[in-house]
Amino acid sequence: MQQQLIAIVLGEVSREVRGDLFPPPAGKSKPVYTGTAAPRQVKVGEESADIDGLRVTFERRGYAPDVLLIRAQVDVADVFDPSVFNLEDRIYDEAYRILEEHGGNRDFSEQYSVFAVSGYEGPPEQFLRHGPIIASLLKSERLDLDPKEVEHTLEAQIKYARDDLAIVDWDGAFLFDADGHFEEDVELLVLANLQLLRHRILDRRLDERLARLSDMASKTADGRSFRHGELAGDLRETIQIRTSSISALQRMEREIKLIGDWYSARLFDLAMGKFRVDAWRTSIRSKLESVEDIYSMIAENFSVSAKHRVEWYQIIAFFVLQIGWFVLILLELWQMAHD
Repeated sequence: MQQQLIAIVLGEVSREVRGDLFPPPAGKSKPVYTGTAAPRQVKVGEESADIDGLRVTFERRGYAPDVLLIRAQVDVADVFDPSVFNLEDRIYDEAYRILEEHGGNRDFSEQYSVFAVSGYEGPPEQFLRHGPIIASLLKSERLDLDPKEVEHTLEAQIKYARDDLAIVDWDGAFLFDADGHFEEDVELLVLANLQLLRHRILDRRLDERLARLSDMASKTADGRSFRHGELAGDLRETIQIRTSSISALQRMEREIKLIGDWYSARLFDLAMGKFRVDAWRTSIRSKLESVEDIYSMIAENFSVSAKHRVEWYQIIAFFVLQIGWFVLILLELWQMAHD
């Protein structure tokens, strides 16, 4: 029997991710368009490190333009032993070191552990006797979990054949397949984590832009002084914010819809549900509506301010003209008096 730990870290990086495309993995049941519709990985490089007496290779992959994927895969003697926690920690320490070397930020990254078991005989449900440690590993929780929590965790499972089983949670997944066909499942779990990360990144960018737009709205609303060119540039930035954010959200939704209909779609939906991506999407849509509202308010205030400036210019010009006529009258009277 073979038991493996596959540690995955996805993070936003400052450098552009480039490399040769990976071929799509062969799946259990997958429409032919899935491999071209879903985001494709590129191979960036690899490096190795000694961890607990094991030689671990860290593959650097990525998704253009700015998401780096670090993947480490190692055989373990007993994946149901609590010592796996310590091995996980050391692998992730090294993975995050690599991520930071490439300009990544821990605050905007996702880590995910896949525990893969193959080469066994009999139904995979036999391993559910290890339910407490399985649930703890899936939740990255070293405390003894309540039996009801263990039961709830093990319920999030999916089967395709009689001798395979996948259990999915927030921090990890257990994959059982007698023949060791894990690659498509791992790829789908990585993709679900990628979608979560992209939603988090877009949500953060919208927060930053909303703060910027709120300042612009305050400037136009309370009558503070501003340069015409500065405000015009801010309005152009607002339009760009709306356009790029809506485009990014639509692209992510399109990728999700094109995953497929059969086993791959069911596993992907299970992971997306655990990651609560729908809640992130709702939050993003709400913030996009806020951007729209603030944009309308800025445009309206800008228009009103411009109108008021024109009216003041007209009033001032009228008074200047009146003063000019008054001066001319005085000069004419003075000339008449001297004649």
